[in-house]
Amino acid sequence: MLHTKHPRFSGIIPTTHLPSGESIPILGQGTWRMGEDPKMKAAELRGLQYGLDQGLNLIDTAEMYGNGGAEILVSEAIAGRRDQVFLVSKVLPQNAGRKDTILACERSLRHLKTDRIDLYLLHWKGNIPLSETLEAFLALVAMGKIRYWGVSNIDMASMNELVNISGGESVATDQILYNPLRRGAEWDLIPWCRQRNIPIMAYSPLDEGGIINHSTLKSIASQLDVKPAQVAMAWLLRQPGIISIPKAIKPDHIDENLAALNISLDKQMLEQIDQAFPPPNGPRSLEVN
Repeated sequence: MLHTKHPRFSGIIPTTHLPSGESIPILGQGTWRMGEDPKMKAAELRGLQYGLDQGLNLIDTAEMYGNGGAEILVSEAIAGRRDQVFLVSKVLPQNAGRKDTILACERSLRHLKTDRIDLYLLHWKGNIPLSETLEAFLALVAMGKIRYWGVSNIDMASMNELVNISGGESVATDQILYNPLRRGAEWDLIPWCRQRNIPIMAYSPLDEGGIINHSTLKSIASQLDVKPAQVAMAWLLRQPGIISIPKAIKPDHIDENLAALNISLDKQMLEQIDQAFPPPNGPRSLEVN
């Protein structure tokens, strides 16, 4: 159980459940585009450590981020407190063959300076059959190198394909682009996952900052005396089975993300958001960043 009290957020970080029943926090730390610029390393490291100090114990990274640089950065951030952290990383689709997935995982383990990854994802579907990647994931679980496996940027059709492969029913999550502006997954993928108790991990919850200047979010933020970004975060965090993994480096932004857990959006506010960012009225292709 990763519930953690901390002084800047009045309460306990809520959790959702993996299909196994294990609880994980609904708010974590993303590392996309970290580990790329040496000049940013000190600030990025401080940000991750500050987040951990506040109880943000879920960290999401990938072998792609900074060509392993983000994983190395994470290893420094979690040094001495690995057991407090729920660690997520990803394998690139070109590395997702039977043998290559295991080699990629072992490379990530070296970068992360740990003996296991809590949740290991296929970053997106490429040309290698899902059955091959799944075979490698199950082998890694058996070896104790990963605890759970899942996918990222996988649409409804591919999820159906996956769960019909032997062992595929143990998929733990689908990590997707999801925020008020990117709601296509609400038509089929999110309900399908909820029926199976598979949480959604929402990356780019602020659409790379692209929605924080929207007039509707600004208006609601003004009513609540918060920031528009916090309104967008609260919209995500109120939903069952959704985990948000924003990237934040500055302590103030991390505190704002945490404070969004305390924000309650009333029915009228939710209707305003639906009017500004309409939910899908039919199937849509899965959006990716």
